[in-house]
Amino acid sequence: MSSALFTPLKVGSVTVPNRIGMSALTRSRSSATVPNDIMKLHYDQRAAGGAGLIVTEAILIARQGTEWPNAPGIWNDEQVAGWKKIVDSIYAQLWHVGRVAHPKAPEQIAAGVPVYAPSAISARGGKFRHIEGATGYVTPTEVPDPTILIALFKEAAVNAKKAGFDGVELHGANGYLIHQFLDSTSNTRTDQWGGSVENRARFALETLKAVIEVFGPDVAIKVSPAGGYNDMGMPLQETLDTFGYLLREVDKLNLSYVCLARYSPWLDVEFDGKKRATPHDIPETYTPFLPTTQIWVNTDYTPEEAEKTVSSGKAAGVFFDIPWISHPDVGNRIRKGKPLDNPPVYATFYGAPGVDPAKGYTDYKAAED
Repeated sequence: MSSALFTPLKVGSVTVPNRIGMSALTRSRSSATVPNDIMKLHYDQRAAGGAGLIVTEAILIARQGTEWPNAPGIWNDEQVAGWKKIVDSIYAQLWHVGRVAHPKAPEQIAAGVPVYAPSAISARGGKFRHIEGATGYVTPTEVPDPTILIALFKEAAVNAKKAGFDGVELHGANGYLIHQFLDSTSNTRTDQWGGSVENRARFALETLKAVIEVFGPDVAIKVSPAGGYNDMGMPLQETLDTFGYLLREVDKLNLSYVCLARYSPWLDVEFDGKKRATPHDIPETYTPFLPTTQIWVNTDYTPEEAEKTVSSGKAAGVFFDIPWISHPDVGNRIRKGKPLDNPPVYATFYGAPGVDPAKGYTDYKAAED
């Protein structure tokens, strides 16, 4: 289709063949937190299908009561061995869900620790389909010392290195732990980890520095300043001040890239008749804070919009999301000018008990030549 999207690019210490990324996509197909053969097939299909840079589905860095059953982890040797079969040209997205875990979830019970968050403030909403009687989020426990959670991220990075990943992307978006520290509606601490913009950004920055000790220049972060999902969002000026400061500091860390996720109406939620997010132009607003850092963008881009974005220099690359669920060959289709016309089957996005995990996962068809 174009020359811009199909130009090789150096990302950290590796060179990718094109600027078409595969975003992290929760699919819930692991076997009791362990990556398996059908996951390998899924990622292999998409690597062969023209993905220049693949980021894994979010990987839990520790046992947590996540609302997503069958999410993969990376805290033990069995999980590392499973990922070793999958990791070629892939970044691992490291994930701690913070306050949107549930104390009755099997992994949280096995962890033997509370549901930790920056502050004891529950997110509104939530649905735990695999926990009987659990209808929503609960009030978490304020973590006494956030450095214990930073240590978990670093240990996960060590395990990702053992598994052979090319790099790691910290999940700093969508209302999970890192985002919770950044947002004043979920972080009301009065110590060095809360209050001022600088203090609320401390957790993200210190976590990045800890992971850089393991992966050097092959570290990235994804952020979604508009909020909405998982009951996140601040007034516009506070959002600008918070993420502006964060990204100015991030620009000093020599990351491989920063992923800026646009506002998505699909990820916004409504409480008391009001939408939760703070919509604004994310790439346009925050790119100036990252003059020396490679920028990738994400959320509902079309191939035509992606081409314009990259050819104009507004971003180095574009992560596609849902198209990679219903097409194993997004990159190849774009290169050949073929439509992304496989309809996504939403009912099979996250699997289901008793349903063949291949259904809606590895059975979507590639375009015919």
